[in-house]
Amino acid sequence: MKAMIMAAGVGSRLMPLTMKIPKPMVPMANRPLMEYILEILARHGFTGLIANLHYHAPVISGHFGDGSRFGVWLQYSREEELLGTAGGVKNCQWFLDETFAVVSGDALTDIDLTRLLEEHRKKGALATIALKDVEDVEQFGIVVTGEDGRINQFQEKPRPAEALSHHANTGIYIFEPEIFRYIPTGQFYDFGKQVFPHLVRIGAPFYGVPIDDYWCDVGNLNTYRQAHRDFLRGELQLTPGGELRECEGNRVLLAAGSSVADDVIMEGNVVVGSGCQIESGTRLRDAVLWDQCLVGPHSRICEAILGSSCRLGGSVNVNRGTVLASGCFLANGAETPAGSRVFSTIGGEMQLEQG
Repeated sequence: MKAMIMAAGVGSRLMPLTMKIPKPMVPMANRPLMEYILEILARHGFTGLIANLHYHAPVISGHFGDGSRFGVWLQYSREEELLGTAGGVKNCQWFLDETFAVVSGDALTDIDLTRLLEEHRKKGALATIALKDVEDVEQFGIVVTGEDGRINQFQEKPRPAEALSHHANTGIYIFEPEIFRYIPTGQFYDFGKQVFPHLVRIGAPFYGVPIDDYWCDVGNLNTYRQAHRDFLRGELQLTPGGELRECEGNRVLLAAGSSVADDVIMEGNVVVGSGCQIESGTRLRDAVLWDQCLVGPHSRICEAILGSSCRLGGSVNVNRGTVLASGCFLANGAETPAGSRVFSTIGGEMQLEQG
């Protein structure tokens, strides 16, 4: 079976983490996010894959190659200019010539795609959306269905008092090739704003299927942190990168090749990437460190994210909510403002945006 991974987005809401890599390559529990998507697709028999690329495209194609080491056959569709969700899929019509799945490249999920496909076929659907109940409706496209699951209406990020359901569009779809009749060629076109409302208007066989599986839109820094907490708490049926250790309510994921001094204190949910070195007297709490980070002695990292190859001197304080771009250097005794996003460090000065 065939599927498409939507991997062309810039990932601006994850800045500065996505300055040098595209959103699907952002590490999640020490593996690129897109690896989990390939794992789920292969688990359910979707082994003929295509991914659309745009931002830092060679980073994705260079890592995954033809997909064979992940048990799939992977091709790529390069978009010099972004075509939108539907336009990107239309561009792959030559490949998607049978019933196919579409999965967003920033989704962390262990969805049962086999069940979704079964529901799609049972209803004789043209298009099927996987739906997930959410509390914060203002952050999602909300889908309204009838008792039979047929989609009747869409609401884009409604206010809670106006929401007609709590079913969020997950960006995970099953389509018949006939969907291409409703997408023009060679122009920017969107599923949520153009294709799906049209399907509702014409009464097409268009259904939503609620899922109980884990799903998180890893589209911003808050959901990125939340997804890590969920992962370390065992809420997903996916394999992280490294060894998970639990002690007195603390959960620490250590990748291979990391070095942590014996007296380092790690509290809450902590992720340490491969090749990291954490020196004596340091305390980490609810922190995510990407690969090859060096943290000097007696430093404090609290509820923060460090990109790859960051270098911290001794007695550095990385305060709550800080995000360091890959390659940042903080000298001895440096301190970051709470909630800051550090895009670079030049001559010992932090180039930051606070939020």
